[in-house]
Amino acid sequence: MLINETPPKRIKKEIMSLLLDYVKQQLVPVTTHPIFRAGDTVTVSYKIKEGEKERIQQYTGVVIQRKNERATATFTVRKMSNGIGVERIFPVASPFIDKIEVTKAGIVRRAKLFYLRERTGKSARIREKLSGNDQKK
Repeated sequence: MLINETPPKRIKKEIMSLLLDYVKQQLVPVTTHPIFRAGDTVTVSYKIKEGEKERIQQYTGVVIQRKNERATATFTVRKMSNGIGVERIFPVASPFIDKIEVTKAGIVRRAKLFYLRERTGKSARIREKLSGNDQKK
């Protein structure tokens, strides 16, 4: 094979598959979190650096969406703070997330709950999934 010739397609595919495998291994999140979906109420313990000190802040709210997969996955949590809706997007593979606790499992029919943005009070409630076959309205 001469210097100016391009390598055969077979070699290109092998190199590309090796590169893809390497990247996938590097992107695997180290921590494992519980399984949660849109509609679940979660408490996210998030590490915050203030100067030289580091503290853990807890953010409790309803998951309104999950996006992407694996290392690039994110989820959005919405909570009401003094009558104002606050949303925060968390990367699942973030090293700043200490832990995620599922407080309540909700029953919803959609994957994205953007309709909750316009609702307040009782109309913004989500049915809770109870252990067993009976469900709370």
